Amino acid sequence: MYELVILGFLMRRPYHGYLIAKIINDIIGPFARLSNGRLYPLLAKLEEEGLIVEVPSSPATEIQAEGAPDRQHRSFQITPAGRERFHELMLDTTSSPGDYQRLFLFKLGNLHWLLPAERLYLLDHYINFCQTHIFHLANESRDLERKAQSSYLMSPEELDASLRANHHLQARWQLELDSALAWRARETGATPNTAQTP
Repeated sequence: MYELVILGFLMRRPYHGYLIAKIINDIIGPFARLSNGRLYPLLAKLEEEGLIVEVPSSPATEIQAEGAPDRQHRSFQITPAGRERFHELMLDTTSSPGDYQRLFLFKLGNLHWLLPAERLYLLDHYINFCQTHIFHLANESRDLERKAQSSYLMSPEELDASLRANHHLQARWQLELDSALAWRARETGATPNTAQTP
């Protein structure tokens, strides 16, 4: 995930490490943090692979960072190989399925780097991803109700709590689906149909 995020920022303009860390932490916060011990080895790896290169710092890449170590003031820009890797990561729909919801949010902000057909491919994949979650949760609710009627393993209170939690998750995925459908409609100029549940 962080590789895509870093390359996505560098698609815009050069940044220095401190600013990259600050922006990433603003995105993933307030409770998660990307440590310098994780960021700088990743930047070094991307540099080693020829995906980014160090460039002289400029006012556009600088940020006031009192007490920040000098290594944090190294500025980077993306290379042509980095642009290719960014494109590859944007179109990847197979890795990190557990984080794909958060990853897709970042991809939405970078759709403009893709061709229209590629945008629709990603949006259609995410629409299917959301529908699959809703379908799974609806089946789980039905299974819970069926099992509760045929056994004494779950009290009525436990069943109610489980069903409420399940319905909450379904509602969250429905919001994701509605949002993805609206994005798709925006891409195609169509009127969004936000009632598409399986």
